[in-house]
Amino acid sequence: MIACIQRVGRAKVTVDGEVCGQIGRGMLVLLGVAEDDTASNARWLADKIATLRIFEDDQGKMNRSLAEVDGTMLVVSQFTLLGDCRKGRRPSFVAAAEPELAEELYGVFVDAVARQEIEVATGCFRRHMEVELVNDGPVTLLLESG
Repeated sequence: MIACIQRVGRAKVTVDGEVCGQIGRGMLVLLGVAEDDTASNARWLADKIATLRIFEDDQGKMNRSLAEVDGTMLVVSQFTLLGDCRKGRRPSFVAAAEPELAEELYGVFVDAVARQEIEVATGCFRRHMEVELVNDGPVTLLLESG
């Protein structure tokens, strides 16, 4: 799994003009599932991201986790993170999981975050989404499961 994590002041996902997920201060996580990922990968990545200390403390250092700042998380599935652009001009998505597996592991990830008592909003799986965000910092990180 691969995740693009953005610290945000707010973020929302809209499908066909309707908001399907939105948050205030917290993290926007764009999540890509690979064909060889497992539920174990999803749980590990969820734990890692939920406990990342990327929010500033009183001294202005990134030293607080999402829970410590009462933040929320918006998780959006994004298979294009698995796009391989090394050859040619068109990305290859052969490393991305089939939609059924991707949706299952996306759900495992979301549930693992929610079990840590973090409020989680989601995008709409397999839909064309418009994602809006206010990147705070900006802080953007890439993280892959092992």
